[in-house]
Amino acid sequence: MFTTKPTTHQHHTTLPSGSRNNDDVIETRLWLEEHNWLYGLLHRKDNVSPTFRLPDLISASVSLVFTHQDAPKRIFQFMGSELVLRSLQTPRRRESMWRQQYQLLLELQRSPANRHPNPKFQLDQLTTACVALCRGLDQSGDGILLQARRNMAARAHQGTETTSD
Repeated sequence: MFTTKPTTHQHHTTLPSGSRNNDDVIETRLWLEEHNWLYGLLHRKDNVSPTFRLPDLISASVSLVFTHQDAPKRIFQFMGSELVLRSLQTPRRRESMWRQQYQLLLELQRSPANRHPNPKFQLDQLTTACVALCRGLDQSGDGILLQARRNMAARAHQGTETTSD
């Protein structure tokens, strides 16, 4: 059984100006194989200063896939030819991603390619496809770590634009 001890000092509970809150991340699920691969990236010795967490790595995967003009085609091709052949009982892990990358996947989920008469894919399948595609192109994951830095810089830049308005 876990218990918590009350603290004797007070913590500053207000968010600093321009900081992010939980509304900026969206919950998703990731299939186990891709989760395990990202978990390996998370614990790589060169994932430092800062250490990127799974929301950063998942979002970087989505961003990397969407750098290609044919991103929707690549994603649906992977899901329709590889992901669909996996067991329906494949475990999934609950994770989060940044809202900006979620918006990309939401648009894709609402696209004609995901409507009748085509099969309907869910957010976890779209997310998993992005990670799998990145893994297929760069097993080392170096590109994901670099993209996570770019995404972080873009979020910081966005934060300064919204606080100075």
